[in-house]
Amino acid sequence: MSFKFEKLIIWQDSMSYGEDIFQMTLSFPKEELYNLTSQIRRAADSVALNISEGSILQSNPEFKRFLGYSIRSIAEVVTCLYKAKNRQYINEDRFRESYNFAYKIMNHIIAFRNKLT
Repeated sequence: MSFKFEKLIIWQDSMSYGEDIFQMTLSFPKEELYNLTSQIRRAADSVALNISEGSILQSNPEFKRFLGYSIRSIAEVVTCLYKAKNRQYINEDRFRESYNFAYKIMNHIIAFRNKLT
């Protein structure tokens, strides 16, 4: 047995992304724990959380709404990545890697959402 969302690649990728962001933030300064660190972690986790929540007992229009929340959370993560790069918590390579994966997930969610009737 499994939940419907567990089979979705967008959910699987967003779960991996959340863990990647968590690992990245372990090196952030302690003074950021309740600011940028918390914000980016919550935003990254929100992507998968909204996909799973929207997929359970929801109509397709409602599921689309939750997918929209996931897309907005990705935008929030990307903004936090810029903040982390500007504050020199991550280097350009790490920024680019995380940015590109966020872009990939966003496009996959949009494509999936567009296929829902």
